[in-house]
Amino acid sequence: MHIRHDALILVADGQKYLLLRNQGDFRAPALTVEGGAERKGAPARAMGTDRPGRSFASTGTARSALDETDFAALAEARFAGEAAAALAERANGSSGDIFVAAPPDTLAELRRRYSPAVKARLAGELDKNLTGHTVADIAAILSR
Repeated sequence: MHIRHDALILVADGQKYLLLRNQGDFRAPALTVEGGAERKGAPARAMGTDRPGRSFASTGTARSALDETDFAALAEARFAGEAAAALAERANGSSGDIFVAAPPDTLAELRRRYSPAVKARLAGELDKNLTGHTVADIAAILSR
């Protein structure tokens, strides 16, 4: 990817996001952190402790089990929405390209929540989780 000067980069997953700005150029990106957040939540085992529900057929005596709600996935989707809102807020006050790096499930949720300003300036997406990397490593990965 060619990350131009003053490009805004969102690196996110369901637990953490970073907003980075390229102060360098596309040959030698120099990323600086402009913001970020981390979600501290209960483990999935503590979120839904009730048994899955049962459904009765309208005729006969057959019953079916219902899937348990995945509260961890819901919390991650909500957090991705917060990351998209933070990206939209940053995008409104600046110019330049926007790049997003996130795992596929988070990337799908972010795409649903992009603002029109973000959609207009989106220059690239990478379906990879980079939140565990250092800022220097993220710059090296994105410049490949």
